[in-house]
Amino acid sequence: MSNFGAPVLELKNAKKSFGQGSTRTDVLGGIDLAIEEGEFVAIVGFSGSGKTTLINLIAGLETADEGEVLLKGKPITGPGPDRGLVFQSYSLFPWLTVMDNIKLAVESVFPELNKADTEAKAQHYIDMVGLSHAIERRPAELSGGMRQRVSVARALAMSPDILLLDEPLSALDALTRSKLQDEIEQIWEQDKKTVIMITNDVDEAILLADRIIPLNPGPNATLGPDFKVDLDRPRDRTAMNSSQVFKKLRADVTKYLMDVGAAAQEAAGDDGVLPNVTPVFPENKRPPKAFRQAMESHHEDRYLEFFNLTKVYPTPKGPLTVVDGFETILKKGEFITLIGHSGCGKSTVLSMAAGLNPISDGGIVLDGHEIAGANPERAVVFQSPNLYTWLTAKENVMLGVDRVFPHVSAAERNDIVEYYLSRVGLKDAMHKPTADMSNGMKQRVGIARAFALSPKLLLLDEPFGMLDSLTRWELQEVLMEVWDRTKVTAICVTHDVDEAILLADRVVMMTNGPHARIGKIMDVDLPRPRSRKALLEHPKYYELREQLLGFLEEYEHGHQGKSELKAQEASKTDIRIEPEPQTKAVA
Repeated sequence: MSNFGAPVLELKNAKKSFGQGSTRTDVLGGIDLAIEEGEFVAIVGFSGSGKTTLINLIAGLETADEGEVLLKGKPITGPGPDRGLVFQSYSLFPWLTVMDNIKLAVESVFPELNKADTEAKAQHYIDMVGLSHAIERRPAELSGGMRQRVSVARALAMSPDILLLDEPLSALDALTRSKLQDEIEQIWEQDKKTVIMITNDVDEAILLADRIIPLNPGPNATLGPDFKVDLDRPRDRTAMNSSQVFKKLRADVTKYLMDVGAAAQEAAGDDGVLPNVTPVFPENKRPPKAFRQAMESHHEDRYLEFFNLTKVYPTPKGPLTVVDGFETILKKGEFITLIGHSGCGKSTVLSMAAGLNPISDGGIVLDGHEIAGANPERAVVFQSPNLYTWLTAKENVMLGVDRVFPHVSAAERNDIVEYYLSRVGLKDAMHKPTADMSNGMKQRVGIARAFALSPKLLLLDEPFGMLDSLTRWELQEVLMEVWDRTKVTAICVTHDVDEAILLADRVVMMTNGPHARIGKIMDVDLPRPRSRKALLEHPKYYELREQLLGFLEEYEHGHQGKSELKAQEASKTDIRIEPEPQTKAVA
C-alpha cells in the first residue's frame, strides 16, 4: 500500500443482494477494500457490475447484507456529512442560485455558523471550482459542466472526510470532462481529501488516481487486483502518452477489463464478441446480389466530395457561421472519422451529408450526383438507434429493406435482413422485440439496419457515445468486421481519440466553432483488420494518438489554436511603440 497513513475506510467481505426468492439478484459478493487517508482511488468497471451499489454502501445509502463497512473503525449506519457524494446527475435545487445551493449544504452541516461565515465558506468553494462569475445563476442557466462544478463545490463545502464521485463526468463532452478532471486533481492536491471515484474510463482513472481497482462484473461482483499508478503528479494527458509506464499500465488495465468482461458474458451465455455464426450465405460468397448492384459506382477516386461546405444559422445578433469552407475528397470504400471539441461542427457536417440539414453554401457530391435532401442511399446511425420498440429486430430492419429493394423477391429481401443481423451477432435474437433488448443490442440492430440498406454512404454520429466501455469496445469491433466485408464508404463523428484511430483510414480534425474548418488530416497507416488489443501493442499507435491529443489541446480554448493566438500577440507586441518590459500580453 501507499504511505498515506492508517486506513480511513474498510470493507470486509461486504455482500449485497436485492429482491427475494426467484427475483433475488446478487450484486456484490464479498468485497474487501481498505482506503488510506488522503488516497485517491479509482474503481473501474462496466455498466451493471455493481459500482453504484458499492459507492452507496460507502455513502450509507444502502446497508450490506453481510460483512462490514467501517469508517475510521466504526460501522457505517447511514448517510453523513463526513462523506460528500457527487452523482452522475446533478441533483441541484432548480429554484435556487449557485450560491444558495451551496449555502444550503453548508447550513445543514454547520448550523452554528453565522450568515457571514456561511456565505464566506460557500464563496470559497465556488471560487475553487471557477464559478464566481455565475454565483447568481440558477441551474437551468448553466451548462452541464457548470452544473457538475456546483455539485462538486457543494460536496466540498460540507468538509467531508471522504469525497465519493459516482461517474460524475460521464455525461459530459470530452473538453468539459477534461477540464473538470484537471479541476478535481487540483482540488485534491489542495485539500488532500480521501477520494473514491467510480468510472468506466481507464484514461480518467490513470490521470487522477493513486490506485486503480477493477470491479469484476456480477452477479456476486468482486474486486480485481490493484493497479498502482506510478506516474508523477501533476499529470499531463498529452505528455503521459509518451510514457512507457503509462502505455504498459493502460494496456494492462484494458486487457484485464476486456478479459473479465468477456468471461462474464460467456458465463451468462453471451460471448460478448461477434459470434462465429454461419450466415445465410457461405463465407466464400459476397453479400446478396441486390446489395452488390446497389453498391456499383463509376467514380472510384472522387466518390464523395465536399467543396466549400458552409452552414450559417440566423440569430438575433446576426448570421452565425458554424461550418466555414469544409473541403475534402473520399475515395470509394474509404472510412474517415471526424474529431474535434463539442461545438466544432462535426455533427453539422454529418447532418448536411445525410440531407437532414440544408446547406448554406458549397455542396456535397456523392458518386457523381449532388446531394439534395434525405435518401436511403445515405444511411445514418445515431447515438440512439430510434427503433420501433413494438417490432422485433428483424421487422425493424425489414422496414428499410422493403423500401430500398422493392424490385427483388421477398425471399431475397429476407436473406439480406438475416445476413446482416447474423453479422452483428443477432442471429438468435432477430425475432426478439427491441423493447426487451439492452442498449448494446439495440445499437446492433441499428448497425444491421444501416448496412442492410446497401448505402452508398454510411454516416455514424457518435454511435457508441451512450454505451459503457465494454459494450463500446465490442461494437467497434462488430462495426469493423461488417465494414470489412462491405467496404462501404463511411464517415464517423466521434470525440474519442482511440475510436477515431481504430476505425479510420484518415482522421479529419476540426477546429472549434464558430467558423469551424478542417485543421489537419492524419493518415492512419495501421494494418486491417484491427482490434483494440492489437492497436495497443502496435508501435505506431501512440505516435498517432499523440498527434490527435496535441491537436485537441491546441484548440481547447477557442476557435483559434494556441499557436495562432501567440502569433497574434507577438504581432501586437511588435507594433507597440513603447513596450513596458513587465507587461505580459493577454491571450
